[in-house]
Amino acid sequence: WGGALNWQDLVVLAITYTLTGLGITVGFHRLFTHRSFKTSRPVRALLAVLGSMAIEGSVNDWVATHRKHHNHSDAPGDPHSPHLDPAPGWRGVLRGLGHAHVGWMFRGKDKANPVRYAKDLVADHDLALISRTFPLWVAVGLAVPFGLGLALTGSIVGGLTAMLWGGLVRVFILHHLTYSINSICHVFGRRRFATTDESRNVFWLALPTFGEAWHNNHHAFPTSARHGL
Repeated sequence: WGGALNWQDLVVLAITYTLTGLGITVGFHRLFTHRSFKTSRPVRALLAVLGSMAIEGSVNDWVATHRKHHNHSDAPGDPHSPHLDPAPGWRGVLRGLGHAHVGWMFRGKDKANPVRYAKDLVADHDLALISRTFPLWVAVGLAVPFGLGLALTGSIVGGLTAMLWGGLVRVFILHHLTYSINSICHVFGRRRFATTDESRNVFWLALPTFGEAWHNNHHAFPTSARHGL
């Protein structure tokens, strides 16, 4: 404290986490994947940029993979189901959780083709451009916390520590909370609705994921903009 971490770093972490987290849940998930609501062209573009700054993949790739997940939820073809490992008992559960959390990203066959699963986004000129320029938004996602830290502290060192916490640490936290929806929320928690998959509500994950952990609710009503019901 006072060296590699200061109050300015926590402010930048909170700002960038909130903005990019909303870019994922409101933009990538509820708007672009499930078309739960409509909004203006500038807001669509802003949400696509904020979601891209979360560094979870381009908007077209993210949406395609998530639509494939809903089409085959916890069945063969699901990119990140924790329930398809053939190993028995707890060994299978742990391997399934590992696959659902991060393992699937290292297997190319689990990723979805946007031309098949996100044709509407591929045909949208704004989203196609934002998707193609994904590396630019990765850089912006790291430059913004540096700029905020520089503005708050007036020093290069303050900008660098803000980029560490509001950039790299923020990405780490947001990624693993997002991955927890794929893993934890398909194994542990409450099944409020009798869906055809193993999606579950996990109350303690709901707040840091902006409602995403009401996952059984979401699978029961995927086009509802409000997951908490």
